[in-house]
Amino acid sequence: MASTKPDDELLTPAEVAKMFRVDPKTVTRWAKSGKLSSIRTLGGHRRYRANEVNGLLDGQQQAASE
Repeated sequence: MASTKPDDELLTPAEVAKMFRVDPKTVTRWAKSGKLSSIRTLGGHRRYRANEVNGLLDGQQQAASE
């Protein structure tokens, strides 16, 4: 079994949605519009890179504090 680094962690749409406090379908729309890149599993499910999601979340929090 291959070990994964924290940078390689993949998140489900539900996990990303919980972080942003939005519906999972919103996360899917973001991926379709190019706001967030996704990876497809062999079963066709979307997964999102944790480091990219955290970067987007940090940017959103910085914009809200300005």
